[in-house]
Amino acid sequence: MLDSLPSFFIQWAITSLSLWVASHVFKGLRFADTGSLVVAALLLGFANAVLRPLLFVLTLPLTVLTLGIFVLVLNALMLMLVSALVKGFQLSGFWTAFFASMFIGVLSFLLSMVLAGGDWSWQAPVPMPAPGTGQWL
Repeated sequence: MLDSLPSFFIQWAITSLSLWVASHVFKGLRFADTGSLVVAALLLGFANAVLRPLLFVLTLPLTVLTLGIFVLVLNALMLMLVSALVKGFQLSGFWTAFFASMFIGVLSFLLSMVLAGGDWSWQAPVPMPAPGTGQWL
């Protein structure tokens, strides 16, 4: 359990930094103080880890019907939920949450690749026949 604690703090810092940058990019996203920023980052991470997968499964038909675009709406709704729960976090509306959540997601991904030393590749596994049988699994 303690082995994953440093990565938790790194991800929390990355989310906090992404929210802080987004608050300077988007006029409709504001934090009253640093405490509300840190609490919002923690709560956003919790909502994305616990609530978002549940909502994703419940709205899967709508996500398939919209070719995955509804996932962006779910991200915006998670950000709006956090802004409703954290007292010093103000969000002006849905469209601000929509574009800010895309910005935060991309920035968090890029920062985690740089800071956390993430490894990613564009290569996909190629299906191969089972060794010695010549048959596909």
